[in-house]
Amino acid sequence: MEIHKKSQILSSFSDEQKLSHQSKHLLLELYGCDCEKLNDESFLRCILNRAAKLANATVLNLISNKFEPQGVTTIALLAESHISIHTWPESNYSAIDIFTCGQNMMPELASQYLIESLMAKEHSLRVIERNPPSAVSNQIRTVV
Repeated sequence: MEIHKKSQILSSFSDEQKLSHQSKHLLLELYGCDCEKLNDESFLRCILNRAAKLANATVLNLISNKFEPQGVTTIALLAESHISIHTWPESNYSAIDIFTCGQNMMPELASQYLIESLMAKEHSLRVIERNPPSAVSNQIRTVV
């Protein structure tokens, strides 16, 4: 019930209160990927960095962890939010989050690049449109 109330509050923002552009959160699942690429931490860091640049985002930091016996998690912290990948090489599967906010962002280009780079045979893509209040867009942040 509490979730329902919060949802009502969020949906009551007027069009004036929402950003003039919508933030996008892409949930991408890749199937049938190259298992060696899914287990290569350095490769995954490189492709996340390149994907962020294709999305027109600013990479602030890249962090990653290689698991034993296999699997990698890599996160690109962006000035505009984040891109993350979690891999299961033994299942030829990866789960990717691409969240960008701000004007001129192109997360779909990042998504397509990752699909191709990991040689996915199949994929599932869900796009969530986020609409923060205009007060958020009026805040000016600088990278230090």
